Amino acid sequence: MRGPGRWWRRQSKPEKVETYTRWSFHFFAVTEFVTVGLMAVPLGAWPGVALLLTVAVHVGVCCVTVSRALDWTRGRRPQPVRLLWTLAAVTAAVGVAAVGIADRGPDHESVDAAAGGAFGLVVIVGTGIIVLGVRGRRRVFAIPSGFAAGSFVVAFTRGAPMGESLFASAMVLLGGGLLAFTAVVSVWLLNIVYELDEARETRARLAVAEERLRFGRDLHDVMGRNLAVIALKSELAVQLAQRGRPEAVAQMVEVQRLAHESQREVREVVRGYREVDLGAELAGAQGVLTAAGIDCTVTGRPPAGLPAGVQSALGWVVREAATNVLRHGDPRRCGIRLRVSEERVVLSVENDGALPEAEAAVTGSSGSGLAGLRERLAEIDGTLEAGPAGKGIFRLTAEIPLPSVPAASGLVPSAAAVRSVSEVTP
Repeated sequence: MRGPGRWWRRQSKPEKVETYTRWSFHFFAVTEFVTVGLMAVPLGAWPGVALLLTVAVHVGVCCVTVSRALDWTRGRRPQPVRLLWTLAAVTAAVGVAAVGIADRGPDHESVDAAAGGAFGLVVIVGTGIIVLGVRGRRRVFAIPSGFAAGSFVVAFTRGAPMGESLFASAMVLLGGGLLAFTAVVSVWLLNIVYELDEARETRARLAVAEERLRFGRDLHDVMGRNLAVIALKSELAVQLAQRGRPEAVAQMVEVQRLAHESQREVREVVRGYREVDLGAELAGAQGVLTAAGIDCTVTGRPPAGLPAGVQSALGWVVREAATNVLRHGDPRRCGIRLRVSEERVVLSVENDGALPEAEAAVTGSSGSGLAGLRERLAEIDGTLEAGPAGKGIFRLTAEIPLPSVPAASGLVPSAAAVRSVSEVTP
């Protein structure tokens, strides 16, 4: 059971729903075979074996139709029109064959009941599975109605009274309609689950794209003006040099100064992108995780005066933790907690839905992300711990000691700031 269990855990939520839907209808077909097998006992040896063989053919066609119809629903195959007509013909033929086999079996009431039950079960299951491969209300309603009308004709031509024929037709209409409704709802739910998953991925990609656009916009604002001035002054220097004017040297000196200034401003933009303050990182992680459909809560806020190096290191921890939550496992909830005291600051990120394979991928030696974080934290005497904290729970904790210098220097939070954070952090 370890192999199938691992395979199931690796499936995404939409894939799990699709697998459940697919095997539910396969189960209906297998149930038909088992039930008809029990009904065939009163028919005797040869009629019973013949009935089981014909029903086995019907079950096989049903299982193939279920797979092809659901693949068509997800856009992986064309609509199996010929297969649907084949299933309809096999359903009608097996139903009539069941009645014919019963007519040639022992003359007992139990035989008639078995034949009627087998006929109704085959028609009902066939009706529901055919509906998987069609769209439109008229077609969905027409399929159970058509088989119900055919059931009335078969019953009435066998000599059944009008009332019994109508009753048999009504039972086929009710059972087939119920299974057809189940098929329509199952396909509808399956499509909704896939659409929601695609929407969640789209929202996460849009959040990342928005951050990239922000960085690109900041870089454009910084470099656009300087590059335009550099281009104009370079062109002017070329023209002055061609005329032998000494002012060309001054223009090139100005170009050199602007180039150095542009390099400095680009470094500031990149440094600002890499070392944004911790509050912005916490808000960004919460936004990205929420956009991905994960219930993310953030407890605690960074106080004023927290050292820039501590904020930068913890910002990287938040980024890496949010990335691991999105990439590994199947989380539904994530909690980020920041605790600040006069001696240390502790950041913990905890999420559910962690799989054993994901935990190994995150905490293993090949995980360069956590290794890089440990090296970054070690530079400021910080520590990082990551690992399972219960069944399906993964926790990452970073702890950094604060420098014991007077609060007036602005390097550590004041006592009032620490008390305010303590009031916010439970």
